[in-house]
Amino acid sequence: MRLVELIQYFRQGGSYEQFCLSHSLKPDAEAVEIYMEKPFDLNNQLAFFEIEKTNGSIEFSANGLMYYSLFDFYYFLDVIKESNRIDSKTLTTEEIARKLLFFAINDA
Repeated sequence: MRLVELIQYFRQGGSYEQFCLSHSLKPDAEAVEIYMEKPFDLNNQLAFFEIEKTNGSIEFSANGLMYYSLFDFYYFLDVIKESNRIDSKTLTTEEIARKLLFFAINDA
């Protein structure tokens, strides 16, 4: 799943619990983190891991691939909630994805 697809899923009312279950994640985990391979790009696939597995590491290796932390799911869901406000509805899904990726890269 790419970042644009993840944003679209939640902007259209997708459930966090259902998302976690469909991606073999524990909805009651302390936190779920969103990772991506480098170089960061909107077309890259995302990976999702419980913080209990990553111990909050910036870099995490799984299935022979090295992933890098973008942000945690709680932050992501806050961004989606804000983007669904009436005054933010003018932002496209791709614009939100670009802003989120810019934030992750620049640790703004």
